[in-house]
Amino acid sequence: MKKLIGATFGATFAALLLASGAAKALEGEIKVGEINSYSALPAFTEPYRKGMELALKEINDAGGIKGKKLVIISKDDGGKPADALTAANELVSRDGVVMISGGFLSNVGLALADFAKQKQVVYIAAEPLTDAIVWSKGNDYTFRLRTSNYMQAAMLAEEAAKLPAKKWATIAPNYEFGQSFVAVFKELLKKKRPDVEFVAEQWPPLNKIDAGPVLQAIDAAKPDAILNATFAGDLVKLVREGNTRGIFKDRAVVSYLTGEPEYLDPLKTETPEGWIVTGYPWYGIKTAEHQAFLDAYQQLHKDYPRLGSIVGYSTVKSIAAVLKATDDHTTDGIVKAMKNLKVSTPFGDIVYRAADHQSTLGAYIGTTAQQDGKGVMVNFTFKPGADYLPPEAEAAKLRPAN
Repeated sequence: MKKLIGATFGATFAALLLASGAAKALEGEIKVGEINSYSALPAFTEPYRKGMELALKEINDAGGIKGKKLVIISKDDGGKPADALTAANELVSRDGVVMISGGFLSNVGLALADFAKQKQVVYIAAEPLTDAIVWSKGNDYTFRLRTSNYMQAAMLAEEAAKLPAKKWATIAPNYEFGQSFVAVFKELLKKKRPDVEFVAEQWPPLNKIDAGPVLQAIDAAKPDAILNATFAGDLVKLVREGNTRGIFKDRAVVSYLTGEPEYLDPLKTETPEGWIVTGYPWYGIKTAEHQAFLDAYQQLHKDYPRLGSIVGYSTVKSIAAVLKATDDHTTDGIVKAMKNLKVSTPFGDIVYRAADHQSTLGAYIGTTAQQDGKGVMVNFTFKPGADYLPPEAEAAKLRPAN
């Protein structure tokens, strides 16, 4: 599967390059490795791939990296840390990439971050959300693009604190992502509302939720509000069972990632109304940066973007930005250029902070609703990422000592 997907991805990019007159004039190439869970999580990773394709086309059409063609060599990790490490080894030792990127699941991202540290190769973590990747287990070679657990928890806690709810219950997948998100949400909400208490927790295994017993246990604790961090197929099962049982009626729900089209679209008429969510309301964003991205994406792919599209596009733009920022494409040269690197994205300009290697990419917060038989985000606002991070001096103290 890894070879097939990698070959298909390479063929797609090759076709894009051949279609471009500008690309034909490029001399030489710079190879970058990319690893993601294509076969395990296609709802996110297929749009992510399309976002990368658009960014790569734009970069090479415009002359590449100082006249050299940017080449992405992509591999599938199947959602397994061991497979991700095998792919990373192949990319570095056999394919000769100057850096690696990608990742979806937090445990896979942490494995790749450790690989980057051991092999001294730069890794841009695209999607993994755990705070450990840049803080408690951060290293000199790993940088993270996506708005982190801490950042999105801070955004959601800010809204949750406005609710009258005092008794909370939590539902999250039982692995690094879910565990770390729930922990930081609790911490941040209690700082804002010392009167709240958490009366129940449920930790279903990823992609294997048995929604009935989970919701029965939550309902038995009689919470005023529920924090949910399930996604993909687990989210659909949870919503369907919760709607049937009436679990969400007269209860506030704060739900992480649920407003992303990847996870909201499948719910259709089952979409719950009024949940506070993070997400991507692509249909309602009116900024110039996003409109340019949206027009180009729809022209190339004849489809609308998902949040994965933003992540894939911004990952490749970050790669190009750092390779253009320095002529020294050794690991040391790239690490130095990554610190305080400014990158233009569809969500506006971001910076990779020097102190903790976290980007300042922001996120949208809103509530769920149904329109024309499908789920949407309404009443949304954009939250700049820099506003929801600790100061760099404080963040630096969260990282291991050198």
